[in-house]
Amino acid sequence: MAYVFVFDAYGTIFDVASAARRAAQEPNQAALKQHWPQVSADWRRKQLEYSWQRTVAGQHCDFWQLTQDGLDWALEASNLSDPNLRARLLDLYWELAPFPEAKQALQTIRSNGAKTAILSNGAPQMLQAAVASAELETEFDAVLSVEDVGVFKPHPHVYQLVCGRFDCRPKDIIFISSNGWDIAGAAQFGFQTAWVNRANEPVDRLYARPAHIHTDLTQIPELG
Repeated sequence: MAYVFVFDAYGTIFDVASAARRAAQEPNQAALKQHWPQVSADWRRKQLEYSWQRTVAGQHCDFWQLTQDGLDWALEASNLSDPNLRARLLDLYWELAPFPEAKQALQTIRSNGAKTAILSNGAPQMLQAAVASAELETEFDAVLSVEDVGVFKPHPHVYQLVCGRFDCRPKDIIFISSNGWDIAGAAQFGFQTAWVNRANEPVDRLYARPAHIHTDLTQIPELG
């Protein structure tokens, strides 16, 4: 069978910094202008940390709750307490900008005869909104959420969702993520992996390494 190209969503297809960046450009959000890079970085970091901590503790909640909790921590850390700013940032998270090369990469993969999917920590409603806002509805054969198994990545039950959906073996999957820990989990499960290392960071010292490393999605179609 042809490979199935499976993408992480946040940070891989969708630019998680775009919500704070966009809000900071709005005339009524002057307080955010000097703080938005730190707010965005803290927001993402705490969102992910909470997913791991809840998984270890057996205290699962959906990713929308983590998104709110992470933002609340980030805003407090930057001494920003405006409830209207909080509401605006959360609204914008439902319509994150895709990375500029994402749509062309997906279209090329599909034109080559391969299937495509998202596998994300995101809640189903969040993913549906992001895909629709980015006008990518026709570019995926499936949008899979961890809510179907009730545990976050990198738990192996999450990666098994792909094999169940496409009735395939792990080695038939090319998994693409911007998160090193996600790549390690997918590689350990048996997927072929491609790490999108936009920030030129060192490879994580974990139990598995990426098979491929790229700076964006442009060359991902060539892996099939």
